[in-house]
Amino acid sequence: MIGSRSKSVVIWTFVLLAVLMLSAPTIVVLGASFTAGNIITFPPDGLSLKWYGAIAGASDLRQAFVRSLIVSAICTLVAIPVGTLAGIALAKHRVRFARSIQVYLLLPFTIPLIGSGIGMMLVFGEMRVLGQLWPVGIACAVINLPFMIWAVTASASNLSPDLELAAANCGAPPLSRFVYITLPAVMPGVITGSLLMFILALNEFLVSLLLVDARSVTLPVQIYNSIRSIITPDLAAISVVFIAAAAIAIAALDRLVGLDIFLKSK
Repeated sequence: MIGSRSKSVVIWTFVLLAVLMLSAPTIVVLGASFTAGNIITFPPDGLSLKWYGAIAGASDLRQAFVRSLIVSAICTLVAIPVGTLAGIALAKHRVRFARSIQVYLLLPFTIPLIGSGIGMMLVFGEMRVLGQLWPVGIACAVINLPFMIWAVTASASNLSPDLELAAANCGAPPLSRFVYITLPAVMPGVITGSLLMFILALNEFLVSLLLVDARSVTLPVQIYNSIRSIITPDLAAISVVFIAAAAIAIAALDRLVGLDIFLKSK
């Protein structure tokens, strides 16, 4: 009894320490964003919302944020059809070179992002489209596509083949079976993957840095350019806005389909 209690105390101690270490940067940035001073300090030098007002009135930040939204939208629109069809194929059919595809799905964790970014830069440089937003969106889709495929595969794996066989016996053509049976069944995975792709593209920095120019910087690149000179509290306020947007998206994801859809896909 005493041993079991001691074990629980040790486990919860490590859990609390891990949670504290993970949340400490967020707490510091959150506190610094409310400072009344002109430099980032923690604890904050007084409390004020002036830095949130400053980022709301900064036209360059608004324009960079709109560009980031465009990049995220392009990334999501590309990933939805490609990731959905690929996820369904991997889950329901025998695909040639399936092992090679599985290796590709691990690339985001094995190949340094700088290597992928340089490759994208060379490809789009040869096409003479560097500086435009749509190559950034496509690059984000290519790099993060495994997350979309994982989410769809998890949903497709739960689809009973008997449903499609019953529809086929009733005379339903393949397109009708896909639209009315397969697609609704994998929709939780599609929603999960789409939100993840949107968030990842919104926060993508390194690839954006390599593919944009001074006229088309996204918000992460705009923040990077700002901190190269001096770190001011408005950058902390922008970081808090990013954190809040990600938290809202995760909450919406959990509300719509449940986080277990994505967790099961890992």
